[in-house]
Amino acid sequence: MTERPFELTLGGGALLVQVGRELNTETERRLAPLGLTAQQAALLLHASGGASTPSLLKTRLGTDTAGMTRLCDRLQAKGLLRRARHPEDRRSIVIELTDEGRALVPRLPPIFGRITHQVFEGFSPEEIARMAEMLRRIMTNLSGA
Repeated sequence: MTERPFELTLGGGALLVQVGRELNTETERRLAPLGLTAQQAALLLHASGGASTPSLLKTRLGTDTAGMTRLCDRLQAKGLLRRARHPEDRRSIVIELTDEGRALVPRLPPIFGRITHQVFEGFSPEEIARMAEMLRRIMTNLSGA
């Protein structure tokens, strides 16, 4: 029995969801010893580059305002970040890492690197480049919908 393009599309979408779920599960498992979720770790990495606003960070993390507030609340409760008044706009705030948050940041890239290595084990650089291009095209197709 041959599959029709429609069935391939549905199957491919389900496969992308399954891969995403497995990748997230593995990431969460590896970050658990640090007491972080994948989104929390990503927020710390993005905020480590200097003062960032929640608005900028939420775009980079692919979350909404409520999700960003929850992430900041949880990381602030863990003592890893603080909210401070924006130095140039008193109506706005910036996210700053605490000493504890800054101390944790160097431990994060190796974890993400090991996951990436695991995901792409056995793939050639050309295959990885083609896959990345196809995934970007899928994102472009979806964002135009």
